[in-house]
Amino acid sequence: MHLLGQWAGGLWHGDAGRSWLSGAAVAPAVLQALGVSLLLMAVALVAAAGTAALVCARTLYRRGGRRRAGGGSAVLAALPEFLTASVLATVVGVQLGWLPALGWYGPRWTVLPALALGLPAGAVLGRLLDDLLPGAFAEPWAVAAVARGLPRRCIARHAVHRCLPGLLPNLGLFVVGLTGGSVAVEQIFDIPGLGRTTLQAALAQDLPVLQAGTLVLVLLAAAAAGAARLAARLLTGPALRDGALPTLHRPTPPARGAQPLVHGGALLVVIALGLPRDPVALDTGRRLRPPSWAHPFGTDALGCDMLGRVAHGAFDTLLLAVAIGAVSLLAGLVLGALPRLSGPLADTLNAVPPVLGALLVTAVAGSGPATPAIAVSAVAWAPLAAHTSALLRQERAAPHVTVARGLGACRRHLLRGALLPAVLPPVTRHALLRLPGTALALASLAFLGLGAQPPSPEWGLLLAENQPYAERAPWAVLAPAAVLALLGALAVSAAGGVRRPRRSATEAAMEQPSRAREPAGAR
Repeated sequence: MHLLGQWAGGLWHGDAGRSWLSGAAVAPAVLQALGVSLLLMAVALVAAAGTAALVCARTLYRRGGRRRAGGGSAVLAALPEFLTASVLATVVGVQLGWLPALGWYGPRWTVLPALALGLPAGAVLGRLLDDLLPGAFAEPWAVAAVARGLPRRCIARHAVHRCLPGLLPNLGLFVVGLTGGSVAVEQIFDIPGLGRTTLQAALAQDLPVLQAGTLVLVLLAAAAAGAARLAARLLTGPALRDGALPTLHRPTPPARGAQPLVHGGALLVVIALGLPRDPVALDTGRRLRPPSWAHPFGTDALGCDMLGRVAHGAFDTLLLAVAIGAVSLLAGLVLGALPRLSGPLADTLNAVPPVLGALLVTAVAGSGPATPAIAVSAVAWAPLAAHTSALLRQERAAPHVTVARGLGACRRHLLRGALLPAVLPPVTRHALLRLPGTALALASLAFLGLGAQPPSPEWGLLLAENQPYAERAPWAVLAPAAVLALLGALAVSAAGGVRRPRRSATEAAMEQPSRAREPAGAR
């Protein structure tokens, strides 16, 4: 505490101390790393915006209507950043030579790492936006605009404008996550960013650098959250204050289709075929063998059967990920309903990279199988709480909620009959979309020695173990990546059946007065 007090006192004079390893001043190094990370984050956000636009293109063109579960966006959201970065660096950077694969020397060096970060983030943001767009297209202003013959582009632009307030809090979390949480991408492309600098300081126990890096991330999180909330208020305008904001969550029938059965059946077939195989049987004479009848998924660097390892790793990976997802969903819903309590806490936790959080948990509770679960659970609820808070803020301004409150409805009745049915389905779909990422985060932390150790057949551990052989034996990486992508597609297609129940006739009548005017947030 004495050292921390001295360091905090020096901050008032612009002195963040000196590194315990190199003896150099901390502030210039941290600020330089912050500039690199902010530039990478800005380019990654451009890539994420383009990806989100592609995910929503079908809904924007058809103005809502019946939607199909987006398997492509689920695959992008499920792919780990370090795998995407490795493939881009190997294929585009080394084999094709189109762009530089290592270093940080100019604009051309930003393209590949920005794509590795922006593609998964854009897929998640695109799915969240695509979930809100049908409600915007069903509002009276959109129907009137179509009847007047306004161009599709104009209507689509206003629909996106109408949905942005519910999306901005998560966008603020992505800004911080892309700045400080891109440790793996910075390591692969040898980028001297803030996340990598903070992680190296934590591993080397360089306390001044670690404190300065963490403080900068927390301040960035506070600034991003404040800017997101201010932008959301400006976009909604006086409609939010006056209780004249129509709900975006219309009652819709569950999406019909065989996609969940196909994806779930394929995953079960892979597990059933691989369970009889021994996941730890070594045969160095058969190392890195391509797929064959004897080894349908090939073998890894030690000659182990990849199908057996993938199947046996499904239980540990999936069960723990589902348990953490359920806890995070419950915590996100409860804390999202208390934004004054959860807002600052969510912003602070989101500023800490999961790897750094795992190191802090290890320092307090020691390393063990529960360390990754505790570290991931500590931060996994933050995006869900931000999503819940943003949706509740808009739903409370809906006319039928305002009328019910004026008629004397208690908070419990409003929460159970109006607010929770409108918020629960989209937040549940959001939690399902993050399920593959949760599984991957668990295994990635285990690979760093903060939990289960090899020869554990966890899927993310399989990815990390076989990543050095991706160019020589791509099947060793494609097998766990494929089941993770299949899990993402299953989560999204299954979430298509999570819909809001139909409202009662009383609630529908309460909203009728708003159908004659256009909401201020859509102008």
